[in-house]
Amino acid sequence: MRREIHESFVRRNGHDVHGEELTPFSQRPAAHRPEKEFPLERVLADDGSADLARSHLPQERLLPLYRLMVLNRALDERMIQLQRQGRIGFYIGSIGEEATVLGAAEGMAPQDWIFPCYREHGAAILRGLPLAKFLCDLLGNAGDLMEGHQMPCHEAFRPGRFASISSPIATQIPQAVGAGWAARIKKDDMVPLVYFGEGATSANDFHTGLNFAGVRKVPVVFVCRNNGWAISVPRERQTAAVTFAEKALAYGMKGERVDGNDLLAVYEATRLARARAAAGEGPTLIECVTYRMEGHSTSDDPRVYRPAELVDPWRKKDPILRLKGHLVWRGLLSESEDAAIRDAVAAEIQAALREAEALPSKPPLESLFDGVYAQPLWQQREQLEELRSAVAADPRVARLRGEG
Repeated sequence: MRREIHESFVRRNGHDVHGEELTPFSQRPAAHRPEKEFPLERVLADDGSADLARSHLPQERLLPLYRLMVLNRALDERMIQLQRQGRIGFYIGSIGEEATVLGAAEGMAPQDWIFPCYREHGAAILRGLPLAKFLCDLLGNAGDLMEGHQMPCHEAFRPGRFASISSPIATQIPQAVGAGWAARIKKDDMVPLVYFGEGATSANDFHTGLNFAGVRKVPVVFVCRNNGWAISVPRERQTAAVTFAEKALAYGMKGERVDGNDLLAVYEATRLARARAAAGEGPTLIECVTYRMEGHSTSDDPRVYRPAELVDPWRKKDPILRLKGHLVWRGLLSESEDAAIRDAVAAEIQAALREAEALPSKPPLESLFDGVYAQPLWQQREQLEELRSAVAADPRVARLRGEG
């Protein structure tokens, strides 16, 4: 006990346990500073030009991904409007983070499962989730794939191997590691991709997941969206680390830091991480440096805690504008073609909204018991019959049906 007290005292007073003075971080040699060890990797320059030798994203995928980024942005803006109008109850988007979301999803193989945080709607749509079905989830109506079991923005899409979104912070991390471990045991060629915000690195599930993955060399790709804010907590109040990529060292895995507003750089880092994992070289932690240009969600007003001048420089780094500049630079997009894409996207969202809103406003009553267990328990079957009897005896239901 005496030694422990001594060690604690000397550390607090700037010395190590042997009484030697500790070197302040600012005075360490530059070669040992995290920002030098984990440089911000980029492929796209601010003007859209690029070193194409460093990019392996097929040219034919550029325009579809650009269109999807435009759709993702327009969808977020439209859904915020609908929430303000009272047509949906809640929304959480990814304005300013589209390159991180879509670049990472594009870098994986079709058989890989995606474990999202709650800003990865674009990845679900990339994996084939119909837009109208996504809107049904927000409306909680009869077309909702979740049958009303989840809150808005917590979609899942099994055909696209897109796991259910979960609200508790970082719980998806050990779930993804478990899926990767199962794939290893079954000898399946499947590498999970898991997204999380930088705030999740302070949660215990981050440690649990990365520690197990590092020890067992589980094939999994960890993507940290460092968007600057854990709701209202800025990055520097949430961790003393200079980068999040350096946290990989403590778990014995590779760490990389990329410009999260550079679709090509995010794709490249994810593609290589996936290849390493599939080859048995273990997991990778990728820090994507981006910025949350709007609020945490529609329940949040960022003006209360974030000065507007902090956001302005990031608007100039808009990932959609940068990819557009790259497409123009390569002669793949003109202003008229860009305008046509934006018009088509707006029409697609409007058509999907009409389709979704035309469905009955609630899922069937019986769906309350669906999906809770693989086979309903006898208690559930009994409860369902009780519910049906209560509804049948309720005069308000008869009046709604025009029977009374």
